[in-house]
Amino acid sequence: MREEELERLRAIVRDCVGRHEYASAMFYAGRVALATGDPTDIYMEAQALLLAGHHRRALHLLTSSPPLLRDLRFRCLAAKCLEELKEWHDCLTMLGEAKVDEDGNVISQKDSNMMNLDKESDDHEINILSAICLLRAKAYQALDNRDIAEQWFKAAVKADPMCYEAMECLVDNYMLTCEEEKKLLSSLNFRKEDQWLYVHYSCMISKHEKSSILEAKFRDLEEGTSGSSFSISPVNKSSKCNADLMACKAEYYYQCGEYQKCFDLTTAILEKDPFHLKCVLYYLVASVELDRPNDIYVMADSLVKNYPNKAVSWFAVGCYYYCIKKYSQARQHFSKATSIEGTYAPAWIATCNTYAAQQENDHALTAYRTTARLFPGCHLPMLYIGMESMRTRNFKLAEQYLLEAKKKCPSDPLVYNELGVVAYNMKDYEKAAQWLELALNHVSFPLSELWEPTLVNLGHSSRKLKRYQKAITYYEKALALSSRSLSAFAGLAYTYHLMDKFDEAISYYHQALWLKPDDQFCTDMLNFAIEEDAQTRKDFL
Repeated sequence: MREEELERLRAIVRDCVGRHEYASAMFYAGRVALATGDPTDIYMEAQALLLAGHHRRALHLLTSSPPLLRDLRFRCLAAKCLEELKEWHDCLTMLGEAKVDEDGNVISQKDSNMMNLDKESDDHEINILSAICLLRAKAYQALDNRDIAEQWFKAAVKADPMCYEAMECLVDNYMLTCEEEKKLLSSLNFRKEDQWLYVHYSCMISKHEKSSILEAKFRDLEEGTSGSSFSISPVNKSSKCNADLMACKAEYYYQCGEYQKCFDLTTAILEKDPFHLKCVLYYLVASVELDRPNDIYVMADSLVKNYPNKAVSWFAVGCYYYCIKKYSQARQHFSKATSIEGTYAPAWIATCNTYAAQQENDHALTAYRTTARLFPGCHLPMLYIGMESMRTRNFKLAEQYLLEAKKKCPSDPLVYNELGVVAYNMKDYEKAAQWLELALNHVSFPLSELWEPTLVNLGHSSRKLKRYQKAITYYEKALALSSRSLSAFAGLAYTYHLMDKFDEAISYYHQALWLKPDDQFCTDMLNFAIEEDAQTRKDFL
């Protein structure tokens, strides 16, 4: 067969692969490989077989000539076949023995005689060593060796920062704490033209950064510009329409408690890309927070029809039942989601929350501890264990778990808020005020109604410390966020009462009782205030 005809058949194979006509690609690739016996053509045939779903046949072709496996490309493709066959131990054997330290640095590679015969691809493809590290990570993860998997995922992204899948697995599976994520990102070596990717990664891991800082990063990526430190490549000016970037922004809004913004953004994204599953996740959780069961039902129905084998579909069904307070049914569907995808963190956490919602304390604590073990970088299980312990008035234990949550994520204001509540219940009002002020300092956006209880608790703490003017300031700020806050009106009334300012106290007691006429504390204290005011006036006369 002449070289011109061979080159034409190779072009046909590439065209068939591009058109997803894998049977035709297999046929022509086989003809070329048989005619030449060239390793590159054998590799092309194996790729066609793999894409066509003939994993065992592709593996046999690759392993039938042991010298070929000295080439990293062949070994990686053979391991990919074993991944598809879910033969994880054989996959690791195929990739060869290697060791990695806890920072993701490969420290031992026994198959030192391996080589890469395709040097031309190094500049325009993800590093082959990164692909091998990624395969190792997936194999260890499938074998439930999560610690080693984490190290190999780090090795993959260190070998080539362009290996987005490895970074996504580390972040989405909560393998690293916030500080570990920052440390990993700072250790990556990006090319000058790939600095936009550095910004994208920094957006992925910045879950509680100040809104002004992170919004600037998103704006840089959307507009294809950057700050003074680097310039984003012009080819990325289309990222304004990038659903992945917008989903990252939606996650940030959700983590910061800006649920309406998260819902609005995800709704806009899903109008253009209705099956962007990461965006769907944040649409669902924002809908739960906003109590929109009808929207969740419509989305769940669509997902189950179109993606019956995806964890997010059954998570959506669980969210619907959770939203209408049918927690047992919700738990069944969350469990189905975790059976489909064992590393799907939202379903694990939601399962725990169903127990907590039913006040099944023991089951909830067990479930949260399991989730904490599965997702060591996630601070939420520790936070929720602390909240559950607080509910059962075990404040010392609650404080221990909340401090552990703070260690994993020192930027979440909710952790500081709960620490403040614990300190208040332990009658350490000075420490309570400190924790609650730290909570407000860590809020990413301007204060919303979500933080009204924190301000009220700060008012209570200041009042206990006899800092009455400061307490009044906090109560007034709380009322500025929520004009129907019974606790703020009652707190203001009682504070003025303690200051012997009876007119103001009586006025605020009345406003509190207008909101809740049967409030016993305000009723009793109003009577005391009226009596004391009358006695004071009488004494004055």
